[in-house]
This record gives sequence, structure tokens and C-alpha cells, in this order.
Amino acid sequence: MRVFVTGASGWIGSAVTDELLTHGHEVVGLARSDEAAAALEAKGATAHRGSLDDLDSLASAATAADGVIHLAFKHDFSDYAGAGRSEHAAVQRMLDTLEGSDRPFLLASGLASGATEGPLTEDDASPYYGADSIRGGSENLALSYAGRGVRPVALRFSPTVHGMGDHGFTATLTKIAEERGAAGYIGDGSTRWAAVHRSDAARMVALALEKAPAGSRMHAVAEGGLPSRDIAAAIGDYLGLPTVSVAPEDAEAHFGWIGRFFGMDLTASSARTREMLGWTPTGPTLFEDIASGAYALPG
Repeated sequence: MRVFVTGASGWIGSAVTDELLTHGHEVVGLARSDEAAAALEAKGATAHRGSLDDLDSLASAATAADGVIHLAFKHDFSDYAGAGRSEHAAVQRMLDTLEGSDRPFLLASGLASGATEGPLTEDDASPYYGADSIRGGSENLALSYAGRGVRPVALRFSPTVHGMGDHGFTATLTKIAEERGAAGYIGDGSTRWAAVHRSDAARMVALALEKAPAGSRMHAVAEGGLPSRDIAAAIGDYLGLPTVSVAPEDAEAHFGWIGRFFGMDLTASSARTREMLGWTPTGPTLFEDIASGAYALPG
């Protein structure tokens, strides 16, 4: 299968590209820079130059593909609303291009905060609709094409997709701990995050491309809910720093932009995903990665 992948040179996307190539697929990856293009071509993939704002370029790549995996997102927290609108426009254009073709369209999504009081399941719909909502309401936009000749699948990734070289949320928390001289958590530290190893997430995406039915939601979740105080303790133990509670009203001052996410309870089950895809996570746990130096700071 010829698969167009946006975000193909990113943290999750590069692992997905490797997994797809291993499965015998041809990968065409969206590349914004010469560096990204070279990295893709070195793997054996084809680089397609463009960006999420170049809608005509996205449409042409989608037209020439047997399926699309949309993993890119503008992680610009200074203009998160603008990033959501760009996401909505990009997804809309690719879906319109694929309409009536019965081709798969998989897109990255998150575990929807506030969608349910308990662990989020694959049956729980996202509460976000429209271009001005979180991530541009792209999950519901995509799933709405299930009856329009597209096989849309929502890929819900855990808030921490970890592994050696991770520069995401856990890496940011580790850097803040070193700067503050203590690993912090918010309040009583009872809020939880789901987690998955990068290699497991990539395998799930490849299986979803091949097996997930139209309109389904797949959960890249290996550990359903790790308390934030335990995440902080693991970081503190690795750095040799104490663990401290940060009052909720001081979270933004202490953690910066990531404070709003670290205080969320983002738990989920992946039981349906495992059963449907025959997927079993086998990679290291988050705490194993922290202890083994996945978040070692330079110097």
C-alpha cells in the first residue's frame, strides 16, 4: 500500500514510518525542510515537500496515495486556537479529496479531557466539534466521513508516548525539575496520565491501517493511569532530587504551559483496541524508561 504520512519525521511519525516499511508498505512522508526530507529518504521513504498550511499539496499527496495517516499538528501553545483551525482545514481538505474512494484516513488525536468521569474507552466520543474547539474538532470531523466513502480511524495517543530520545511532556517535566531543584506534582498528585512506549504506538498504527473499521477509535495505551505524584517521584529519583507538591493556584508559575496538562486526569482503557487489532504492548514502561536514562539531560 502507498501511504501518505504527515508528521513522518516526528517523534511518533518516524517510528510509524519504520513500522510501515517493515510491513512492506511504500511511505510518502510530508517534509517541511531539507533535513526532514533527507531523513525520510535515508529510511527508504519518499519525501513530499509541503506543510499543513499548503492545502493543495496535501490534497495532491492524498490523491496519489492508497491511504493517509495524519500525525502532524502545530504544537504552538502560544496560538493553540490557530493551530486547531489549521488542523481542521488540513483534515477537511484531505477528507474531501478521499471522499468516495473507500481509502483509509487515520488521524492522531488525544485522550479527550472531560469526555467521561472514568477511564476513557473506545466507545466514548470526543466532546470537541468545530474548527474553534480543541485540535479543531478533527476527530469528529474525520469520523463523520465514515458514511461518505472513507475509512476514517481516530488514533488516540496517550499523553506520554515515551522512549529514548523523547522530547515531549515527560522530558519537559524533567527539565523543569532540574531547574526548580525538585520534582513537582500538583495538589495531592492523584491525577493520572496514560502512557505507551513509542514502539508499541507505532505497531498499533500499522495494525489499525490494516484492520481498524471505519468510524473506530483506537487507543494507544499500555498503562491506563499513572498518578502524577508517582511520575514526579520517578523523575526525582533519577535526578536525585526531592519530590514536592505544588498548589494548584501556583501550577502555572511553577510548570509554565505544561501545568494545565499535568493537572488533568487523562486515563484510558485499550481493551477494545487490543482485542480488535490483536495488539499487545511489549515495550518498557514509563518508569523503566525514566530509570534507564531516557530523559537524561545534556551536560
